[in-house]
Amino acid sequence: MFENSTEAIKKAQSGDKYEMEKILKENTGLIWSIVKRFNGRGYELEDLYQIGCIGFIKSIKRFDTNYDVKLSTYAVPYMIGEIKRYIRDDGPIKVSRGIKELGVKIKEIQKEYLAQKGIEIEVEDIAKKLKISKEDVVLALESTNMVESIDGTYYTDNKDGNSINLIEKLSTNKDEEEMITTKITLNEMIENLSKRDKEIIMLRFFKEKTQSQVAKILGITQVQVSRLERKILNNMKMKLCS
Repeated sequence: MFENSTEAIKKAQSGDKYEMEKILKENTGLIWSIVKRFNGRGYELEDLYQIGCIGFIKSIKRFDTNYDVKLSTYAVPYMIGEIKRYIRDDGPIKVSRGIKELGVKIKEIQKEYLAQKGIEIEVEDIAKKLKISKEDVVLALESTNMVESIDGTYYTDNKDGNSINLIEKLSTNKDEEEMITTKITLNEMIENLSKRDKEIIMLRFFKEKTQSQVAKILGITQVQVSRLERKILNNMKMKLCS
C-alpha cells in the first residue's frame, strides 16, 4: 500500500491542487478497495468511487501529521462514512418488494415469539416456520435494517434529545474527534483485543453485520452480542483515557 510523505500531505492541505490530485491517484487502489465493499447495493461503482474520493479528500484536510498513524489508515472510516451517507441520503438499499415484505413478516414473528417465550427466536426456527432457507431469512432481515456508520446515531437521550454516535461513545473529552477516529482505526488497538472481542468489532463496524447476524455467526444471542459490544466499547474508551 502506498504511503504519502508528510511534506506532500501538508502541501495538499495548504491548497496545492497538484499534490492533492497526486495523492488521490497514488491511493486509487485503496479507494477502490473500499468502494468494492458496496458492490451489489444498486449503485454504479464509478459513482461510489467519486464519493469515496470526496471522503479521502476530507480525511487529508483533517489529517494531523503529528499523529503516529498512516494516512491510508486514517482515511478508511472517512471514505466508508461518506459512501454510507450517500447511500442513506439517496434512499434505502434497493431490494425487491417481496424481500421487504418477507422482512416485515419475519419481524412480526420475532416480536410475537419474544412476547410469548421471553427469548429471541433463532434464524433456523424462522426458516423452518416459513419454509425458506436461512440465507433468505438473513437477507430479508438485512433489508429492513438501516445502513450503520461509525458516525451514525448510537444512542438518543430521551431526556434532552441529544444524540450520541459511535465516535462520541469512545470520546475521552480530552482529544478532538480526529484523534478518536485515528485511534479507532489503528491496527494496534484492534490487535490488542481478545479473539472474540476482535471478531465482534470487525463484524459489526468493518463488515457491517447486524447484531443478529453476529449472534448467528458466534452461536450466541443478540442480547449477549449487545452486552459484549457495550463492554468492548467501554474498555476501548478506558484505554484511550490511559
